[in-house]
Amino acid sequence: MTSDADAPAPADAPAPAAPPLAASPAVDRRVLRLLASEPAVMLAAGRALLLQVAHPRIAQGVADHSDLRNRPLDRLFGTLDFLTIVAFGTEEEAERMGRAIRRMHERITGPGYSGNDPALQVWVNATLIDAALFVYEDVLRRPSGDLAADYIDQARFVADVLGCPPGAQPADLAAFRAYVDGMVASLDVTETGREVARAVLWSRKLRWLGPALWLNRFITTGLLPERIRDQYGLPWSARKDRILWFLLRTGAFFYRLVPGRLRRAGIPLMLWTSRRRVARRARKFAARPDAGTGTGT
Repeated sequence: MTSDADAPAPADAPAPAAPPLAASPAVDRRVLRLLASEPAVMLAAGRALLLQVAHPRIAQGVADHSDLRNRPLDRLFGTLDFLTIVAFGTEEEAERMGRAIRRMHERITGPGYSGNDPALQVWVNATLIDAALFVYEDVLRRPSGDLAADYIDQARFVADVLGCPPGAQPADLAAFRAYVDGMVASLDVTETGREVARAVLWSRKLRWLGPALWLNRFITTGLLPERIRDQYGLPWSARKDRILWFLLRTGAFFYRLVPGRLRRAGIPLMLWTSRRRVARRARKFAARPDAGTGTGT
């Protein structure tokens, strides 16, 4: 679940001395890395998060077990570190992260939900896949063709490392589209979900960001499916929609003028930074008195 993507890795997590981009011959992640390395994908991060907490059980789990309200940036970096290492790190690093998060998820339980519930894992991963494809196809207007099918196939690796059972995720592009459409049509946002959304979109801890927080709220609101947006009670209008898509299309035009190699130039540094943060969390976790008891949170 989203609330614990920043779970500490085991204490033996390495702290790299340089930022090389890892390569793994066993699992094909070329298309996963292609989309994950596009900075524009972050435009739909809020869409993915609010689609996740539109699921009542995920919303309740976040409300009961996450300190998102008090540590929003820590949670953001934790999620980014997990996704960065799974996409660009070695398979051993990804598995190590997966084991740590699975252990953390064992303690995320409550009425009707569990952090290791495969159905919730599938939905969380589906929102991330959906967000990346939405930006690639709708915002950047890139023809996906076979790329979308390959991306869905390879992006299943994210849920796999969290222990999602084989066969639980949609098998192909058509099954994925049908699954997401069905979920969006069936989800009912609860008051708990709306409270989590308010904590994200109007974060008191991030008020110092000012205009950036407003822009994130504007983009996130506009990119949500209409049915989900209405259930969150987020006001929208045809005029706002025209303004949003004018800004997105204009930005996308100039974005595409930047060579792909230049857009992706920061990935090795981002991977190096994520590895360092994960290693630092592991050391802090190992130093805690309750680290070996399984009672820490």
